[in-house]
Amino acid sequence: MAADLGGISTVTTNRPSVPLNAGQGCIPAALRWIANGLALAWPLIAIPALAADLTARDVTALFHKAEAHARVNLSGKDLSNLDLAGLDFKAAILAKANLYGSDLTDANLKDTDLSGAKLDRTILRKADFSGANLQGASIMAPSVFSSTNFDHADAPIFARARLRGTRIAARLDGADFRGADLTGARIGPNDRSAEAGMAPASRSPGMDFSGATMTGVEIREVEMTFARFTGASLVNAKLINLELSRADFSGADLTGADLSGCNLDGANLSGVKGFDTVKGLESVRNLDRAQRG
Repeated sequence: MAADLGGISTVTTNRPSVPLNAGQGCIPAALRWIANGLALAWPLIAIPALAADLTARDVTALFHKAEAHARVNLSGKDLSNLDLAGLDFKAAILAKANLYGSDLTDANLKDTDLSGAKLDRTILRKADFSGANLQGASIMAPSVFSSTNFDHADAPIFARARLRGTRIAARLDGADFRGADLTGARIGPNDRSAEAGMAPASRSPGMDFSGATMTGVEIREVEMTFARFTGASLVNAKLINLELSRADFSGADLTGADLSGCNLDGANLSGVKGFDTVKGLESVRNLDRAQRG
């Protein structure tokens, strides 16, 4: 029976015929009771699909064969440790899929549904998640850069993506989050000490959050020098112990935000809204060296 790869196939059958009125002398009462119980329970059993985990070739073939505008559904599938570099996912549905350790270098993941997906330790060089739904997804310790130069050209793109409640622990120098929704997201230092084996994994300079919705976002212990928050909404955001020297907050809304322990040396705070409600200013370093206006 044909089944959607993202779903659970069920096997239905007619209730077994158990001739309890015939030959009862040959069937002990206990066996008749068991047989009758099975007959009653049988239609309620749903049998999950027994297909083996998909290979990279299987996945690639699925997308190549997919009809125009059709969305391949791989929800909940185990796609871990696959080489999917350069693949066009054609806005596929990958909700709660497991992509742990897979290579997504230069993959086109625009407008995909990756809600609740596991993207831990994936390779994300030049991956494009523009407009994707990553709500509740996990992006922990991915590999992003191909060399120790940390070239921003290798950074993934999350422009206009939905990252509500997403957990991110990564070095994402130059990553594009413009217009993204990071409401309630948590961003922390990368625990992957071997990211090219050199500079501190908690560094992510040059990230761009311009125009992003970051209400209630929590970012801790990350170096974000030269980060851009132009016009972003950071209402009630927790920005704790961040290196924000030369960051651009011009026109951002910081109403109720907590900047405890941040370094604002050379940061641009011109046109910031709600700065008088910001918490933790007593512990902010180099506030006097920030640009105000």
